Amino acid sequence: MLALKINPGLIECGTDEAGRGCLAGPVTAAAVILPDDFSHPWLTDSKQLSEKKREELRPVIEQAAVAYAVAHVMMEEIDQVNILNASILAMHRAIEQLKIQPEFIAIDGNKFKPYKKTAYECVVKGDSKYLHIAAASILAKTYRDEYLHKLHAEFPAYNWKRNKGYPTLEHRDAIKKYGPTPYHRKSFRLLPEQLRLDL
Repeated sequence: MLALKINPGLIECGTDEAGRGCLAGPVTAAAVILPDDFSHPWLTDSKQLSEKKREELRPVIEQAAVAYAVAHVMMEEIDQVNILNASILAMHRAIEQLKIQPEFIAIDGNKFKPYKKTAYECVVKGDSKYLHIAAASILAKTYRDEYLHKLHAEFPAYNWKRNKGYPTLEHRDAIKKYGPTPYHRKSFRLLPEQLRLDL
């Protein structure tokens, strides 16, 4: 059973990102504040759920949340600041958009930078320990997947509808065959060393 939050007495948001390891598309973060009486039998780390279950949970989370927000950091910015900084930036932007500002932030993972003067704690595998981080992981994943579906319509050869921009063999084969698109992250190694691209 996942815990509701770290500090029961405070307005606390959970935050998580999706798409850090992708070759294409944005890194997307969500921030969620859940009510103190929230529970749901399915809610856990988005990676442990099927795409169908995640899609079904998204409106449940959005309707129940005290506040939620989602933010993308696009490829050009990822290339400028690096993927770790871009992930944290996406989390900051999501938190900033919350209609109620949190008194405490619970972050999935082990890296974060202070947001204003708000107290925070990083939790490794937080999306399988805390409900609000799990909720954020589901929103980040479903919003990012939705965005990649739109990009797929523009560049169907890369099959982003299925691989979501991750470095699958199919995705790398398409890069090798057709070259990179404007949605590829130029700072990432798009192909193994022996198959260098001229970017």
